[in-house]
Amino acid sequence: MSSQNSLSSIPVTVTPPKVSFKLHWQRRAFQLFFIAILILIPVTGLLRIDPIAGAFVVLDHQIWWSDFFLVFGLWVLLASSLVLVYSAVGTAFCGWACPQNTLSEWANQMTQKLLGKRAEIQLDGAKMAIAAKKNKWLNWLVLGGLILAVSMVFALIPLLYFYPPDVIWSFVTFQDDPRLAASLHYIYFIFVLIVFLDVAFIRHFWCRFMCIYKVWQHGFKTKQTLHIDYEESRAGECTKCNYCVSACFIGIDPRKTNEYDTCINCGECITACNNLHSKKNQPGLLTFKVGDQRATKFAMLSMRLSSLSSRVHWTLPFIGLGLAMFVWGILSYDPYHLAVYRADTLHGAEIRDYRVAVSNKLYANAELSVNIDGLDPDQYRLSQHVVQFEQAGRVDLQLHINARLPKGIHTFLVQVESADGWKDSYRVQHFVGQS
Repeated sequence: MSSQNSLSSIPVTVTPPKVSFKLHWQRRAFQLFFIAILILIPVTGLLRIDPIAGAFVVLDHQIWWSDFFLVFGLWVLLASSLVLVYSAVGTAFCGWACPQNTLSEWANQMTQKLLGKRAEIQLDGAKMAIAAKKNKWLNWLVLGGLILAVSMVFALIPLLYFYPPDVIWSFVTFQDDPRLAASLHYIYFIFVLIVFLDVAFIRHFWCRFMCIYKVWQHGFKTKQTLHIDYEESRAGECTKCNYCVSACFIGIDPRKTNEYDTCINCGECITACNNLHSKKNQPGLLTFKVGDQRATKFAMLSMRLSSLSSRVHWTLPFIGLGLAMFVWGILSYDPYHLAVYRADTLHGAEIRDYRVAVSNKLYANAELSVNIDGLDPDQYRLSQHVVQFEQAGRVDLQLHINARLPKGIHTFLVQVESADGWKDSYRVQHFVGQS
């Protein structure tokens, strides 16, 4: 047997190219993860808003605007950190995390599944192309029902930031709960209507033309920011190919991106191009890149370090300042609050009544004792000396100064002490004039 016949007898197996949707499913997983985070934040008590007290609540601690260092420090810390993030990844938040974009993509998929592959809302104003076989009232009804159901579910997420989960459950199951506001049903209806209109009609019009947050992210992009890079040397392979453009739900040509465009770095065009060229066992022409790929590696590294240094140079001090203020805000946080006001009751030409406001900023039981230092017991009358709290709230005590005080300025302290050792006092100067 000749060597040629021997070689021809060896079985040859041709392995088809592997089509990869790894990037696509990574993005889907991160979108779901971000929505889960939005739900877990209020459910776990990490952050919510008390509509009655008008205060932020973090881990059952009310955060007032008077907690300046805590609030302002956190804001400076987050804002400065986000500047670095936007400088590095650009508008990737829009493509990988934004709930509005996630819902819009889902609505596009459902629309194409029920009404045809070309049935999508066109950003250029073209009429939706509905498949003749799927243009049935049942498909339209199912699509509308799905969008409505999703809108009703997502409209509950904002409510979780104002009410505990058990209250929302009472609302969903139509149970009576004194903690529910009478107008909550109207508020919920408005949320459902907003989400429904957005998902059903607006979709990616918002991303491309109306999103202010996207403009904010654009303000920190540079040439070194993450972007879609097109391998122009292989442009001949793109002849009569429009696959990446068709895959872009924002409606742009991924081969012609620039520093300031409407690209949201979702990577769907990269997945589409890679899977198309995988049939030829070749990589796609589109990739995620940072910096100018035409420069040498040393020049690219130098430009990246220079860009990062220019950002860190002015953001790092703000990050440090915000972190220091935030830490100090935590250390100096007061779980209770005391304030004393003059009452509006006049006794002749004098004010003898004061309102002592004692507040509990913790969602837990608390007992505070109130005493007056600087006046004899027979010179004043306090409505109560011990204040009991079952949860966060405020109690106003009435302090009346007797008319037997001699003329002049009388200074006294309103002192408050909690059972866990917290103390505070408020200095009051009471004037007694000619009666």
